[in-house]
Amino acid sequence: MKYVKALLSVAFAVFLVYALSRPWGAIPALGPFISPYTGFWQNGEAPLSGHFQDRELELDSLREGVTIRFDDVGVPHIFAQNNYDLYYAQGYVTAKDRLWQMDLQTRAAAGRLSEVLGSRTIEMDRRARRMGMGYGAEVNLKTTMSDPVSREALLGYTAGINAYIDQLSAKNVPIEYKLLGYEPERWTPIKCMYMLEQMTLTLAGRADDLAMSNLLKSLGQETVNELFPNYPMLNESPIIPAGTPWNFTPLPIPSTSNRNGAPDSTKAGNEMMPAIPLSEPNVEGLGSNNWAISAAKSATGYPILSNDPHLELTLPSIWYQVQLHTPDMNVYGVSLPGIPGVVIGFNQNVAWGVTNVDADVLDLYKIKFRDSTHAEYWYDDAWHKTRKRLEMIAVKGSTDSVRESVIYTHHGPVVNYEGEKGYTGPSLAAKWIGHEPGNSFRTFYELNIARNYDDYRQALTHYVGPAQNFVFADNSKNIAITVNGKFPLKRKEQGKFLLDGSNPADDWLGWIPMAQNPTVKNPPRGYVSSANQSSTDPSYPYYINWRFAPSERGTRINERLEQMTQATADSLRMLQNDNFSVMARTILPTLLEYLRVAPLGPGQKAAYQTLADWDMVNSAEAIAPSIFEEWVGALGTAIWKDELHTDSLAFRYPSRDRTEYLILKQPDARWFDNVNTPAKETISDIVQQSFKVALDTLTAQHGPMSPAWQWATIKDTEIVHLSRALKPFNSAPIRNGGGGSVVNATTHHHGPSWRMVVELGPQPKAYGLYPGGQSGNPASPLYMNMLAKWEKGELNELLYMKSAEEKNDRLQSTWTLKKK
Repeated sequence: MKYVKALLSVAFAVFLVYALSRPWGAIPALGPFISPYTGFWQNGEAPLSGHFQDRELELDSLREGVTIRFDDVGVPHIFAQNNYDLYYAQGYVTAKDRLWQMDLQTRAAAGRLSEVLGSRTIEMDRRARRMGMGYGAEVNLKTTMSDPVSREALLGYTAGINAYIDQLSAKNVPIEYKLLGYEPERWTPIKCMYMLEQMTLTLAGRADDLAMSNLLKSLGQETVNELFPNYPMLNESPIIPAGTPWNFTPLPIPSTSNRNGAPDSTKAGNEMMPAIPLSEPNVEGLGSNNWAISAAKSATGYPILSNDPHLELTLPSIWYQVQLHTPDMNVYGVSLPGIPGVVIGFNQNVAWGVTNVDADVLDLYKIKFRDSTHAEYWYDDAWHKTRKRLEMIAVKGSTDSVRESVIYTHHGPVVNYEGEKGYTGPSLAAKWIGHEPGNSFRTFYELNIARNYDDYRQALTHYVGPAQNFVFADNSKNIAITVNGKFPLKRKEQGKFLLDGSNPADDWLGWIPMAQNPTVKNPPRGYVSSANQSSTDPSYPYYINWRFAPSERGTRINERLEQMTQATADSLRMLQNDNFSVMARTILPTLLEYLRVAPLGPGQKAAYQTLADWDMVNSAEAIAPSIFEEWVGALGTAIWKDELHTDSLAFRYPSRDRTEYLILKQPDARWFDNVNTPAKETISDIVQQSFKVALDTLTAQHGPMSPAWQWATIKDTEIVHLSRALKPFNSAPIRNGGGGSVVNATTHHHGPSWRMVVELGPQPKAYGLYPGGQSGNPASPLYMNMLAKWEKGELNELLYMKSAEEKNDRLQSTWTLKKK
């Protein structure tokens, strides 16, 4: 019997070794992960990730030596003698801290997640392939590599990343690779382009075309014009001040009729359009703020510039801080891991920042194919051949790849096909700025070395997209802002609705000249600013978009900047953290008037009084913003859902500005009546009912009104790991104020991803912070070391060094890179 037990024990041990040593489908092998020699235990020590130890490294491909000084928050200050070595070192240290982040995001853009995550991401990969992300990356790489400066940067950055990867052993690869059971692959220059494509998709990858076409067919042109105006009806404070003269002769605007003089073809077709990912609404809080004040408003006698881009809050952080120094450059700011250079920052002479324009640069075209082979499509009264691009999607745990033939028309790739499983609409092709060749890296390189306003304007000429509001300040005491990108020359509303892919009149017929993009320099009011609101007033002769972010953030910023005198960096930091609700100021008094005469229970009366006493500040401890935000959401649903919503079709509600106008200026409008009930509701009914619904929702989720209703608790800001699945790598809940409609636009998962303030002058002083840390290793002390300060709205002073030999108490270690 003992021999049987022994044999069983040996057999079990053999099976266990076998089971732990191999993957099971998409599940990685567990043995290597728990191994004391190569497993997750080794990541706690992070042998190659230590910032605070001096090192001397001999590396291939370097041309000369490089010195890297790390400060107390892990920021590398890189000193090189030439650009190639500079970007080589930047690639090396960025990979050291953020390799898995770079890997994941480029895989997402390339449609290669299924290689490491298995079948559950096939549809995401298919969508990336159909969106033409690969095509866009290839054409941008070709353009970028044709420029000697950009080519040198990409090759150096790539070589530095690979130098770091080559040093990795199984025990010290980032923990995410171990959890998912795969290894880092070598970097190539096209991956830098995929990073740009991914950011373009995030900031310019949504379209209202299908929703608006459905509304047009459902409601008619007159009603759509009434509910969806091309410029806000109640409040707006455009980025380029209203009344700014346009000192140029505009190009002719494309005709509104087709080649035969027939009516505008955008309204053709009777089918209702299903909802698809490209038609999902923008996320509230996915925006940004930036501004610059003139020397006349500043206590320093020089301009001060501020920027806080609002994006999804993740760990690792979206941005990576770095200083880059050569004999011709000394720039500090944040980079996007995977792209060389500094995207937002400052140097000795200038500072700049960006916010998203949300230009209409993604249009959907209805395509008519000759037959199911999709070999030909109808355009300009003739059949034209398509181009096919074969995409193979490898899937972890499967020996078979998914074959995807992406069809290209002259408009762009086909993203949906008539008759395909799970889709009920016509074939659609996407014309998108992400497919346009360009060299946006050159813009940031020239900003990194800029000395004055003319350099700033020249740098912007290279930029394609995603369109950004570039704010600027310099030591010559200039301030400026430019709504910048490559904008298609289109008629008004071209792209507001689904376009006819057979009609040449619906094509993009050219580009707005870069010199005619909206811009203003040194305006009389003494400041420039943007918060994703309307780019211009209606006098601008070209079409950029018909809808932008609501105006509340921009209005509040401009009100405070208007009043500022003797401002300091801290004045602008405090404005970044401003929690005052312009939306509440606009509509709450009117809503409370309707509520004042309503029959209310004790709890409802207490909630009413809480709102009546509120200072309209979305502070963390306040209960009123929780009630107000829930109420406003319920009110919007009550007004619009009965007539403007369906679960299966693409629809959208009118803007917040239009809803507020309805409440304040059109109290007898028919939209307050719920068509699904026999009674005829009035605005008073809807306001009172939605108030009670909001309180019922809060009570059901959090109990009776109590400190559990504090805004920080209800908002529940959390910064999540990029995997979305590894919850132990998330932050704890954040206790701060904010909200999507206030300047401090912090919501559940979105908010200020980098706050920066720069005081220009002979010796620039800058402050900045993002919610996380330099390291992507959850076991590192630098993973979340800046989060507590960010939560409180504080900033770190940025250490701007003049030379590698500079002494400062904040410097912790020196790395010397030598040519092998």
